[in-house]
Amino acid sequence: MNNIDFLITLTKHENDANNVTIAFAMGVQALDKGQDTEILLLSDGVHLASKGYAETIDIGAPFPPVGDLVPQFLEKGGRIKVCSACMQHNGVLEENLLDGVEIVQADYVVDAIIAAKKSLQLN
Repeated sequence: MNNIDFLITLTKHENDANNVTIAFAMGVQALDKGQDTEILLLSDGVHLASKGYAETIDIGAPFPPVGDLVPQFLEKGGRIKVCSACMQHNGVLEENLLDGVEIVQADYVVDAIIAAKKSLQLN
């Protein structure tokens, strides 16, 4: 398992655009502070790993659109992990995932939460 300074767990999608925006905005901020950062998508949040999905979420100023935050997060070295069982349950297909997104199993979710130095849970 990678070192995880800051782990964000996110279970929401467009049904809670505020939490989605906060997750990625805080993830970018943590990376800017030099923190090894990972966002773990669970439940409905797995939809955010699909190509084009993030572009549908924009809560307005002062926050940038999620469609801008997701690529920024990945370009800065952030990691996005997505729960395989949640993907299956929500009909998210592997071939539609963003480049760089990693599919993980339940044991990884538990291990990541235990191993993370700090976490933010947006559920």
